Formats: sequence, structure tokens, C-alpha cells
Amino acid sequence: MEFARTKKLNELISKENNHLIKIVTGIRRCGKSYLLDHIFKRYLLEKGVPESHIVGFAFDFGDDIDKLDSYFPEEETRIHVKGTKSDYVINAKKFRAYIKDQTRECGQYYLLLDEVQKLENFAETLNGFLRYENLDVYVTGSNSKFLSSDIATEFRGRGDVVALQPLTFKEIFDAFGGDKRDLMEDYLRYGGLPLCVLAAGNQNKENYLISAYETIYEKDILDRKRIRNTAEFRELAEIVSSSVGALTNPQKIASTFKSGENSTIQVSTVQRYLTYLEDAFILKTAKRYNIKGRKYIGAPCKYYFSDLGVRNAVIGFRQYEKTHLMENLLYNELLNRGYNVDVGVVEKYTLNQTGSYSRKNLEVDFVAGKGSQRYYIQSAYSIEDDIKKAQEERSLREIDDSFKKIIVVYDSVKPYYTDSGFLIIGLIDFLLDENSLQF
Repeated sequence: MEFARTKKLNELISKENNHLIKIVTGIRRCGKSYLLDHIFKRYLLEKGVPESHIVGFAFDFGDDIDKLDSYFPEEETRIHVKGTKSDYVINAKKFRAYIKDQTRECGQYYLLLDEVQKLENFAETLNGFLRYENLDVYVTGSNSKFLSSDIATEFRGRGDVVALQPLTFKEIFDAFGGDKRDLMEDYLRYGGLPLCVLAAGNQNKENYLISAYETIYEKDILDRKRIRNTAEFRELAEIVSSSVGALTNPQKIASTFKSGENSTIQVSTVQRYLTYLEDAFILKTAKRYNIKGRKYIGAPCKYYFSDLGVRNAVIGFRQYEKTHLMENLLYNELLNRGYNVDVGVVEKYTLNQTGSYSRKNLEVDFVAGKGSQRYYIQSAYSIEDDIKKAQEERSLREIDDSFKKIIVVYDSVKPYYTDSGFLIIGLIDFLLDENSLQF
């Protein structure tokens, strides 16, 4: 079974030969290496690129590393990293000589480089390749140094990021078909990491996710950031997992520690831990945006997980609230469609009996923007009656511009417009039609 990842393949194709380093980023195990080494490579072969002009190299694969031993044999191929017991980087001088040797013929060459963070001075080395007109460079990496929201700055403006997320609901449905509601139940619980999706049986899926979080995601952060108080870090991850979709900030999280665990964790430590989780693309932050004032508001904000299965694994699959998981899912879907996504705030003023006005901030779940496009989106598990419908419409009614307003419900409903001009659409229909925002 292979997932096509058509959207990201097309994004890579659109960046071909743009004289920048294509950097495929995303949470570990989301399919970055497969996208580059199999799907994109197959595209190159099918369009007629000779296989000898596609140079692949995995910096964590022994057979590939051994290819460098004959270059400058007096030097070590693996260079030990100071301050660590077993970590190493690959000799950049040897690797440059290898690439030069592999690209001697005339014509265009494509470098597909995996786990490139294990290359010595990787940014400087790869930037050097851009001087050669016949080299088109594509890279992936998967540790907390490389998987950073600021990775493009490592390449001094010469990087072009392709952000890969776990499989979307549509990608899974297109591959498997079947009952849409059953598939949605699985997606909300187990997420979209490819190996998890392919695992047979619910218990195997849970085991995979728990093991992946403990041995890959968490371990990478604990080891590379040298966190000694592992219990404290794990508790923070659980607190954030439990508050998906709720407004929070480091101060509030620190207070939760103090009241619930008798901990004296510092706010600065909480902020640092959150940054580690964000840099590894495990967490994403949604800022608050004042719609009428057209400006961002400071803390609090909302945290969402890149993968729902990872979120559920952090808390041992103990809390399964569809309302919060659905909100997280919509956030990820909008990001995958290329939108900038914020939490909307709209102010409502009410005249009191005393003649004064009181102000109340109403929340719009998401403000999704791309260029001149903007959409206001509410996530609602159901709108079973007029009271609930009015409640969900309340904040949207206070927005006085003409951008489209949408309420996405978990229930399966045929898309329709309310008397107020708001689109009501079911979650599954919304996810399966990539043009659903334009209904």
C-alpha cells in the first residue's frame, strides 16, 4: 500500500530547478523520506531523468556512509560529536568529494539527501552546492536541530521549505475507501502517521503510537536538549494534551503544575519545553487575532498537535473528546491547504441599564487566510436545535465584513446556507472536497 501524497509531490515539482535548497520538514515518521526517495524519485525517472543523474544519500545508512571511506582515507568518515557518547556527523570534505565524483557527466543532477542534519556543517556544505548550475538539491532531516520552524534561516535565505504533515483524512480514504464514519472514528483516535495507518488492529496502532512517542519524539528532545527532569517534561506534555483547543499560556500551565503536582516549575521552563515541542513539529501554536481591530493579541493562545494519534498517545488514550479532537483536525486541515490559521476574537458591546457599555470578547474558532482570501470557521459537534445554532452563529454575526463564514459540524448533513448566509457543512464532506471552502 502506498499513499500518493499528490499535493506535496506537486509542490516539489513546482520548485524544481529554482536554485534553492528544497527542505522537506515535518514531524518524524510522517513520510518525508518516502516522499523524496520513492515518490519524487519515481517522478524524475518517469519524466526521463537517467537514474545515474539522481544521487541519493542517507546519512544514517551504513552502506551509504561506507561509500565515503575511499575519499581522503587518512581522515575519519564519522566525526564524533563532542559532549555526547555516541553521536557523530559525516565528514563534509569526504562527502563533497563523493558528490563531485558522482556528478562528472554533463547534464542536470538531482541530489536527494536524507537525514542531512548528520552531515558536518550541513547548511554551509549544501549552500556550496548551489554554486553549481547542474545540481538541484532536496533534503530531509529528522531531529530537533533540523526540525525547527527556523530551519530556513540555517540556509541563509537559500532554502525553500516544503512542510509535510501526517496523512490527511482524504489521503487515507482515497487509499482505502470503506465506511467514512468508521474511518473518521479511527482517524480521530489514531491520526495519520503512515505506519500507524497501515498497522493491523487497534491494539497494534496504540502500541505503535505509544512506542513512537516514548522512543522517538520524546527521547529525541530529552537527549538533545539534555533535560534532566524527565518527569516534569512528561507532565507538561500531558497537560497540553489535555487542554487541546483551550486558551492557555505558560503561566497558566505552570499554575496547573503547582496546584496539581505540588511543583515549583518556572514559567521560563514551561516556555522552553513548549518551544522544544514546537521545534520538533509535535505542537503548533494558534495565536489570537482581533478581527475588528485587525491585530494580534498577546497570550493566551491555543496549542494543537500535528497528529491526533500522537496527542492521544501522550495521555495513554484516556481522554477522547470528539469536540476538541475535531477542532484540532480542522486546524491541521486548514494548514495543509496552505492557509495561515489564527484564533479569532470579535468584540461585542452591550448597553447596560445604567447607560454604560460592557464589552465581551467572542471567539471565532479559526480565521483562515491566504493572500486576499479569508474565511471565518466555527467547529461545532452538532447544531441539533435553534438554540445551539444561534449559539454557534453568535460570534460570526458580530463580524461586519463580507468574507465567508462557515460552521463545520460532525454530523453528516447536506451543505446548506442559513438565513444569515452562513454555510453549514458536515466534517467528512468538508475534508473530502478540497474546494469545500468555496461551496
